[in-house]
Amino acid sequence: MRNIKILVEYDGTDFHGWQVQENLRTVQGELFRAVRQITSESVVIEGAGRTDRGVHARGQVANFKIEKNVPLLDLRKGLNAVLPADIRVRSIDEVDQTFHARFSAVERRYRYYISAVPVAIGRQYCWYYFYPLDLAAMNAACRWLVGEQSFKSFCLSEAEVSHYLCDVRKAEWTENGPMRTFEIHANRFLHNMVRCLVGTMALVGRGKIHVEEVKQIMEREDRRLAGFTAPASGLVLEEVVY
Repeated sequence: MRNIKILVEYDGTDFHGWQVQENLRTVQGELFRAVRQITSESVVIEGAGRTDRGVHARGQVANFKIEKNVPLLDLRKGLNAVLPADIRVRSIDEVDQTFHARFSAVERRYRYYISAVPVAIGRQYCWYYFYPLDLAAMNAACRWLVGEQSFKSFCLSEAEVSHYLCDVRKAEWTENGPMRTFEIHANRFLHNMVRCLVGTMALVGRGKIHVEEVKQIMEREDRRLAGFTAPASGLVLEEVVY
């Protein structure tokens, strides 16, 4: 068996997330159908991250195992020929049998994009939030996020996980004209975690939540104390590190 690693880009607008769901259009489901069509083999598609409905990716990584001895370049061309236009295989490699897109990853990197002005072109790749935001306060609050700690306050309350610990290595807001960008790197992310953090930080930026309160919200481990969940459209999985 050959272990094939692919780097995948997709526009999540019309997908019900990454993970296969019965009778719903998903990224994993489309990749499965494409691989089966090209290789005539039914495979298991393993992804590095299970992005939610409407979330995009420039750097999603997946792997699957096949028997067919098709050249990698031909396999990539074939997949892109049968995949829908909102999914592209950016690169393809044959890797060691032990490689697993999810369990071999050591870091995931996301960006969330907020536009201060309404836009027509690109509106599905950002969140239009018209309130003035104090990025200095938002960055000051980011210091409470860095390190290994519980993010139970910032995830879906029904999340089915064995623990809530995440090791955040970077959390930073930057501004370029009307676009505000939140970049966050961590070993793992919980369901809705980035979007909940963005919603909370937006309230910090408006003065609705004080910078020091973020630390208290973290420590209380209560989702009800954190801010709202920001829309999926602004979130992009940018890179997975191995």
